[in-house]
Amino acid sequence: MVPDFKTTVGLPQDQEGPIFAAPWEAAAFAMAVKLCEDGHFTWPEWVSCYSAEIREHEAEAHPGQTIHYYEIWQEALESMLAQKGLLDLHQLDHRHEHLREHPPHHDHAAKREPVAIA
Repeated sequence: MVPDFKTTVGLPQDQEGPIFAAPWEAAAFAMAVKLCEDGHFTWPEWVSCYSAEIREHEAEAHPGQTIHYYEIWQEALESMLAQKGLLDLHQLDHRHEHLREHPPHHDHAAKREPVAIA
């Protein structure tokens, strides 16, 4: 069962519901909800995993250091998926390394001609 996120304590939100500072935060949030809805893990399992990540970050944080909610959310999601055998952390680390060494080209130029889909 997935909780009503408007009543979830600690989730960055406003009167409309969850708020996200960047698109990847919304994607991480949606992935966790969808994976739970699809039965890959239960919400109590998720809460336990996420809480463990928070405790770990709090224990390692320096005084005055900001702990970012969705960075921890993403790490917990990766951990949960690895525990369930749905994600290979070694492959993920390799992919991260590859992207650091070969960042994607983000030089987007406006074009007047339409895009054709064949």
